[in-house]
Order: sequence, then C-alpha cells, then structure tokens
Amino acid sequence: MQGGNITGPNSQSLPVLLIESAATTRHTVHKLLAAGGFRIALANGYADGLTKLQSLTRQQGIGAVVVGFSASYSHEETELLNQLKQPEIQDVPVLILCHEVKRELFEWVARREHTALLSWEDCSKSADCIQRLQRNKKKPPLPVEPSENAVRILFVDDSRTAQLKFCRLLRKQGYEVDVAGNCAEAMIKAKHAQYDIAIIDYFMPHENGDVLCRRLREDPQTANITTAVITGTYLEDLIKDTLAAGAVECMFKNEANELFLARVAAMARTVRINQSIESEHTRLASILGSVGEGVYGVTQQGEITFMNPAARNMLGLKDDTQVIGRRAHDLFHYADERGKPNPLQHCALQHAYETGEELRDWQTHFWHFDEKALPVECTVRPLRAQNKLEGTVVAFRDIAERKRLEDELIWQANHDTLTKLHNRRYFEHYLGNEVARIQRSNESSALLYIDLDRFKYINDTAGHTAGDQLLIEISKQLKTRLRDTDLLARLGGDEFAIIMRNTNTENIQGASEAFREVLEQYSFAYESKQYQVNGSIGVALIDRDTTSAGDVLANADIACHIAKSRGRNQTHLYQPENDEKVVMNLDLGWSERLQSALKQDSFQLLFQPIIPVRNLDTECLPVGDGEIWQEYNKEFETYGTHYEVLLRLVSKSGELISPNAFLPTAERFGIMPQLDIWVLKNALKKLADLHRQGQRTHFTVNISGETMEPERLIQTLTSLLDEYNLDASFLTLEITESSAIENLDAAKALMNELRIRGCRFALDDFGSGFSSFNHLKHLPVDYVKIDGQFVRGMAQDPTDRAIVASINEIAHSFGKQTIAEFVENPEILNQLKKYGVDYAQGYYISPPLRDLTPSKLATIHKIHSLLSS
Repeated sequence: MQGGNITGPNSQSLPVLLIESAATTRHTVHKLLAAGGFRIALANGYADGLTKLQSLTRQQGIGAVVVGFSASYSHEETELLNQLKQPEIQDVPVLILCHEVKRELFEWVARREHTALLSWEDCSKSADCIQRLQRNKKKPPLPVEPSENAVRILFVDDSRTAQLKFCRLLRKQGYEVDVAGNCAEAMIKAKHAQYDIAIIDYFMPHENGDVLCRRLREDPQTANITTAVITGTYLEDLIKDTLAAGAVECMFKNEANELFLARVAAMARTVRINQSIESEHTRLASILGSVGEGVYGVTQQGEITFMNPAARNMLGLKDDTQVIGRRAHDLFHYADERGKPNPLQHCALQHAYETGEELRDWQTHFWHFDEKALPVECTVRPLRAQNKLEGTVVAFRDIAERKRLEDELIWQANHDTLTKLHNRRYFEHYLGNEVARIQRSNESSALLYIDLDRFKYINDTAGHTAGDQLLIEISKQLKTRLRDTDLLARLGGDEFAIIMRNTNTENIQGASEAFREVLEQYSFAYESKQYQVNGSIGVALIDRDTTSAGDVLANADIACHIAKSRGRNQTHLYQPENDEKVVMNLDLGWSERLQSALKQDSFQLLFQPIIPVRNLDTECLPVGDGEIWQEYNKEFETYGTHYEVLLRLVSKSGELISPNAFLPTAERFGIMPQLDIWVLKNALKKLADLHRQGQRTHFTVNISGETMEPERLIQTLTSLLDEYNLDASFLTLEITESSAIENLDAAKALMNELRIRGCRFALDDFGSGFSSFNHLKHLPVDYVKIDGQFVRGMAQDPTDRAIVASINEIAHSFGKQTIAEFVENPEILNQLKKYGVDYAQGYYISPPLRDLTPSKLATIHKIHSLLSS
C-alpha cells in the first residue's frame, strides 16, 4: 500500500496505534485518546507494536502512532524508530511520550516531519497534540517570517555561495540571520549585536573556525552565544578541536538540508530553553527582591549562593560582593546575642546546612555589619534533588519589635502596674526559690508582711485617685530602707511584702522596726490635707527547717494579724510555739463559719453586667458609674443580657463580706468545691427563673482549680441543667488562666465534654502569665478575659494599651472573643472600642447588682424615661 493512501482527509477515522508496555500508563493514555474521539489499536510492547504497525500499514492505514519510551532505549525501541522512518509511513503523525529525553531521541524527533515529543507529565495533551499534527500535515509548509522573539543567527563563511544558500534556508524557517566573511568581522559584529547562535565555517583565511569559537566563549560579552562549526570535510581531529573550543555541534555542508535544519532547530530549542530559564531567574530574583523577609541560600558547607535585598538591608550589607561565597556563620551568626562566640561545631544553623535538617520558627541572633545583635526568627529548608542534598534556603525576619513587646509583656506579668514593684506572682516564685536555697544552706532569711492601717479610710474619704497615689508614695518610702539584696513586692490592695536575704533573729527585729518607723514618720499630702499612715508588720523567718513558701507566707500573714490585733502600728515576729494556737483558732474559726454558712445559705449572689462594646456610641458616654448600664439596658435586652455571678458571705449584721476574706481559708481546708457547687446550684436556679419570666439572660460562673475534676463536675452540672430545664448555651464557666494551665489536661477534658452539651468557657486573667500565649491555642475556650491590671492603666499608659491590643489580636486570631474587666472610666471604654475588644465589665459599666427581677429593671427604665422627658 502506498504512503499516499494510508492517510488523507479521513485520517481522523483511521485507528491510532498506541504502543506502551506499562498497563496502567497504557490505560491512562487510552482513556485520553478515546475521549478525544480517536479509535485506538493497542500494542502492549515494542515487539507487539512493530507487528501491529506493519499489519495496519498493509491493511487499512494508520491515523497516528503514539509511543511511550523508557529511560534506557532497547534494541526493539531503536528498531521501531527505524520502521517509523520508512517511506510508506513517513507521513503518519507520530507522538513520542517519555520521562527523560536523550539527545538521540530529540534529534530523531527534530528530523522527522509530523512528529512531536511530550513528557509524561503532559500526557493529558496527547489528543490535542495528535489533532494538531494531523492538521499541519494537510497544509503545505509556508516560509516563516521572523518574529520579535526570533532566534538570531550569525553565519560566518568566506564563501559567498555558502552564505546565500544557508541564509536563504534559515530565513525560510523564520530565523533572523546575519553574515560575516571572516573571524575578525564576526567578532566585531558579535560584540555589537545580540546573537543567539553562531554557525562558523571551519576552514577560513587567516584563522579557522575553532579559534573564533574559543574567542566567543572567553569574551564575557559573547560567552552566551551558542556556537556550531560547519565544514565540508569529515576529519576526527577537526571535530575534536571544534568541540574542545566550545562548539556544541559539528555540521557538514553536504548533508541533507533537513538534517542541517534539524540540528539548528535543536540548538534553537536549547537557546529558547536557556532564555526561559534566564527569564525565570530574573523573575525569581524580582520576587525575592520584593519579599519583605530576608532570604538567602547556602551550600552544604554553609557558603552563601544568593541573598535578597531585604536580607542585605537587615544585615547592613551593601551588595553581593560582600556576601556570595562567604560562609554565613563567619559573616553574621558567629556569636550569641551577648557577643559570646558561637563555635562552628556547635552552631545549630551550620548543623542544619550540613545535614539537611529542617528548622521552623527557630529564634536566634544574627549580627549586623555594624556589630549590632539582631534578634531573628528563621525557617530553614533543605534543597534536595533525587534525594541528594543540594543546599539550604533560609528565610528570616527581624523580630526586634516583637521581642521588645514580649519583654514588656513579661515585665507586666511580673510587676504591679501602679507602683512598678514586683507583683504577687513574681514574689511567690521568688519566695519559693529563696526557701529552696535556704534549705540547702546554713543561712537564714526573713519575710516581712506589711499591711497599711489607714488605707481604707484615706481611699474612702479622699477617693480612689488619692488611694492610688498613696500606694505609689508608700512604695517609694519603703524603697529607701531596702538593701541591694532585698526584694520589695506589692501583693495586692494595701499589702506589701519584703524578702530580706541573709538575716537572723537578732537583727530582724531592728530591720522590721525601721520599716515600721518609715511608715509612721511619713505624712501623705493630698489636696491641701495631711494624712498619717501607719502599718502593721508580720515577720516570718526562713531557715533550713522551713517546709514550703506557702508556710512562710501564712506565718507572716498570721504575724501581721497578731500585730493588728495588738493595736496596729506594730511589728510581730512569728513564734511557732506561741502562735500555732492563734493560727488554728483563726483558720478553724473561718472554716466553721463557712461550713455553717453553707448549711444555712448565708451566702448571696451578686450579678455584674457584661456589655457588648461594638454598638456603643463612645463619642457621648455618661460620666457616672452605672449610668451606661441604665441608659443602654433596653438595647441590651434585645440581644440578651449577660452577667458575671459573684459570691458574697452575709455577716450576722447583714454586711456583705468580700471573698478575699474567706477564700484563702476555703482553699486551705478544701471547701472550694462545696462553694463552687453552691454557686452553680443557686445561679442556675436564678437563671431558670429569669428565663421563665421571658428574659434571655446569660450567666458566667467562676470555677476554681480544685473543682475542675471532670467526671464529678460534669455529672453535677448535667444534673442541674436537667433539673432546671436549662439550655447550656446560656451558661459560661470561667476558669482562671493559672488554674487552666496548672490543670491543663483536666481543663481540656472538662471543656471538650461540656462544650458538646452547649456550655461555653471563658479564660480569666489572661495575660497575667506570659506562658498563656503558648497554651491559648490548645484550650477550647470561647472567651478570653483580659487581665484587669492591663485594662486599668490603658487611659494613661501606652504600654498597657499596646498589651491589651496585642492580647485582643492574638485572641481573635484563634477565634476567641475578648472581655475586658476593671473598666473604671469612659476613657478606658473608648480605648477598648478603638482596639476592637468585644465585651466590657467593671464599676463604670455597673457595680454588681443584687436583684435582676423584671419589675426592678422596668422601674429603672421608667425612672430613666421620666428623667429624660
């Protein structure tokens, strides 16, 4: 059968022969071709393919041949390629699919008409590719006009005839061609124009072509030109010299035009590939140049291969000449933040370069060219090719500002924002360390527990501002008698503590009296009035027999109570043999009182409103405490009111006693779970009453760490919810940050179980311990209550504002809502709205309420309406 009869206008209807030995791959390509409308003839290997190729050629003809090639060509594959070049099937479109293209196969495809090459990754384009080959086969080839991106060729030959012949041939294929008659002319032209390929006659007057190849390669202006030599003589030494000079091809003037064009086409493809790679390099360099983070690459030995502008700017390096080829360790991570040398063999980054270890969020210090330490956070990723380590890429960011904020947060977590003294949290940690130190030595220390005697009177008569100023002044007075080794802390309210290291019974009395005299002799002036301030001081010694920091603090507290009971303005040194009875009587007295109160329901619940901040008009906020709650209460009723439930002990005279007075005893005697259950039971009963009266009220109830035993609390709470027929989504359980972190597993188990029921959770005092940032993402809480010590100072202190804003942003990033407590004035509320805090509570919003009955709230609305009219 003649080749002209095999394919024609109806070649789409002829079968496509698919030759592939792998069954899975054959099935994949079969589906792709069938989807393109082709009839398929399958061959399961090259031998089978040869047989079916010959059979179909003799019988009905072939529309196209698709062949899958392996990485290493066999004899059968070579025979198949030879068969596809036979005259009777030379016009049949052929598509080669392969993983790796070898030069011989590339040249075969370039020389054969109506032939295409696809990688297996692009096999989805097989049907389109065959259709395009079939369409092109039907059209006679047209001369190709040079395009804007045409490959530019310099043809160098002293023969005018050869110049005309090959230029005409190349220009018909769309190449842009220029000519030169000798090596000198060619070199001048190559330096002044941009050529992609130079085809050079070997034998020319004065200098042969291999000399020009070498010159082009060695000159930086022309080194990118791809060179080939063309000759009319086949000599092995000629070919050897040509290739040694840098030529990529040795072509012959007497070979077929098709073969010459195929060789040029192969070089042109290489040129375009290199241009594409160069363009991609330029694009990547542009991307790296625009990235805000520093990025650099190193070899396995740690030598820098590239660095983007952001990295150079951060490190104070001007250009690549200071960087490329230098070892990163020697250049900028040779020491720690204090300048202490970081030996190469102990450097974690150098180890990662050498081993291919991946590092994420690795914090370290780089050194600026001006020898300033720069805190950075790195991501280190190895570069591998075929499981071989080729180098490492490091991305890093400057975290100096973040470290500064972290340091501020840590400072705030350990200090009292009002007096700037260390706070109770830091004090207790320090006391624990001091007790542990003394237990290992023969030394002794002492704790002074100071309680101001007239603070409440001054605070109530002169106001909170005067009280705050008094605490600041007292802290300054106490500092005047401190030694360098002493620690002064504010424990809360009007209570201070001093840890005096290396003292004993003989001199502690004089030291404590000196501090008492400082207070006694100080006169506080405020608004033209003078106030005398005294203090009672309890002293407890720390020696090798001290069992715990808690015991020391309790002993000093008891000594202070004894000093107060003896007339105030005194000091008392705790004496175990004399004061144990006093301690027992005090604790037992409170314990019996609490047990009696539980039996007789001598507790009362108060309810402090929590309001949403988003819809508040902060431009015209009222001035007085509680006015905002009265003014906006109707609007809040639309969304459902929200209250935190607070506990008070009712004295025999009807006075409400703050939990600060009895909770320490409850904790020591294990009464906290009973108190928590009492609160839960009475709060849920009240909540059920409000819901029956039509109020969509939410309650937040505090749970202590001692009560967070999942099995018992879940059973109790579930029983109460069922008893009062309550939807658990109206209840939020509030757990302090410290309790949650100390009992992390129990807290997570409790939260996960009760959240299934619908209950919500709030994390109280967030920010008081810096470690909470690491735990927040693991705790399934709905709300984060920002510690009041930061909120109170927002109006005056920019650091507090920055901390509140950061906590709010971090909580929101984890999908939590935020509640700010201790909102004491309109300025704070204004700031909270500005930073996007979700909810607020505090005395400015409303003091705790005793009653939430609808009639009482309606009366408030009615009075407000009458006043407004």
